Amino acid sequence: MLRRRSKLQYKKYKEQARVAVHARLSYFNSFYNHAYRRVFIKNTKSRWASCSTLGNLNFNYKIIFLPPALQDYLVVHELCHLRHFDHSPAFWALVGEALPAHRAARRALRRIERGVRIT
Repeated sequence: MLRRRSKLQYKKYKEQARVAVHARLSYFNSFYNHAYRRVFIKNTKSRWASCSTLGNLNFNYKIIFLPPALQDYLVVHELCHLRHFDHSPAFWALVGEALPAHRAARRALRRIERGVRIT
């Protein structure tokens, strides 16, 4: 039954998440100007977001339940993977250009992950 409720919640909030993610992508990509293909809103079990080698950006619909600063962190993180498909110092420097406090955002997200399952 829990799984069914999760699917119903996904259907309920998917479009709201899509609107929020596209708005933040538009804002931050005006700074980075990276090319990406498609944006998907998914009901993933273990990831908040990801970037494919094809340039597609994937976000968990539960992103809308995060504070705006953490939503921004996830969007910027995935946008930066379009240029650096790793977590190298160059990647983190690029993240830091738009979000100087990215380390604090990452720590806050990790605390949420430890306390709240996103499945």
